[in-house]
Amino acid sequence: MIAARVGTKAFLTGSLAGLAACAGGAPTDAPRVPKADYLSADAVAWKDDLVRVRVAVKGPDAADAVADFARCVAAGYAVKNNAGFVRQVRTLTDKEGGIWRGDAVYSVTAALPQGVQTIDAEVTVDECAERAIPTDSFAAEGATSAEEKAA
Repeated sequence: MIAARVGTKAFLTGSLAGLAACAGGAPTDAPRVPKADYLSADAVAWKDDLVRVRVAVKGPDAADAVADFARCVAAGYAVKNNAGFVRQVRTLTDKEGGIWRGDAVYSVTAALPQGVQTIDAEVTVDECAERAIPTDSFAAEGATSAEEKAA
């Protein structure tokens, strides 16, 4: 009987310690800011209502950040061109020499496109700003026009 009480006490004490450890953690609903350096971005009208976005990222979270970066640049392009919505068509990623590159295509429209995975451009631009992810096209510092074309 005594052993049962001690076991229960130890169980409860361990459980409470586990809960206390969780209580001091970071809030789970806060947006996670990736640890990445955004090197360059280019958004160019492609065909009809499509825009091609090419980005370059490096850093510990670059693999995860490259698709988010491309989405942010596409949303920024849409807002600048008075289009309210973006829909991802495809995103290709590649790593070379520690730099992650993304090549993405999005449809950009003023009206809500069909499909379940539509992106509200203005909302996305605001979310990207909160996460310190650029939404405009820019060249890598010190890049020449030949380097920019090769990227």
